[in-house]
Amino acid sequence: MALTKARKEELVKEFGKDKNDTGSVEVQVAILTEEIKELTEHLKVHIHDFHSKRGLLQKVGKRKSLLEYLKKEDVVRYRKLIEKLGLRK
Repeated sequence: MALTKARKEELVKEFGKDKNDTGSVEVQVAILTEEIKELTEHLKVHIHDFHSKRGLLQKVGKRKSLLEYLKKEDVVRYRKLIEKLGLRK
């Protein structure tokens, strides 16, 4: 269920400032979004997996707080990230 190392490296390349930039808000949100997508698919099959559901809710909460922080700090970066990830309709 976890993201592969290669997929994480792709996300860091795409959203980070350089190849070692794993701590920026954009990279963290991108990784969390991928993990949320995987967990959502898992929970469609395994409806009664409540431990994974709790993990999903924690990841959604973490992503939400990171996005709120980014929105407060830099609205332009926030809008660009939202558009790139396709989070808001």
